[in-house]
Amino acid sequence: MWGFGLFACENSVVQINPDAYSGLRRHGEEAYPEESCGVLVGKLDGPCVVSAIRCDNVRRDSLKNRYAIDSKELVRIQRETRERGLEIVGFYHSHPDHTAEWSSTDLAEAHWIACSYVITSVASGKAAETRSFRLEGSWDDKRFVEEEIVLE
Repeated sequence: MWGFGLFACENSVVQINPDAYSGLRRHGEEAYPEESCGVLVGKLDGPCVVSAIRCDNVRRDSLKNRYAIDSKELVRIQRETRERGLEIVGFYHSHPDHTAEWSSTDLAEAHWIACSYVITSVASGKAAETRSFRLEGSWDDKRFVEEEIVLE
């Protein structure tokens, strides 16, 4: 597997560039009624999340309540962000007509320890609540811990 995007945010806070925040919420609206998904890219000195990169949802069995990012696309994004002096610091997806709360599937399919997983609830095509959860623990004992989103 690839390296993990460890970064220097305070423990219960994730800083997100306002344009990245608006972009990931808009992506949820545009993908509705299917789930949107993407990668959060950042850097150690400055805002933790400086951009949100849209990805195609390659999950074909349940587009309204599941997402997957193609591994080749993820490797390409990781390579390009490293070339720019950045790294993957998290992921985002939407929950069409459902709360911005992580599901058991979200936890089972999350593998990047210490990264943020941002979820936007999209109600009837409009972005509603957006929340972030940091994946903590180990491969065998992982958990999501909610973190405050600060727009900076």
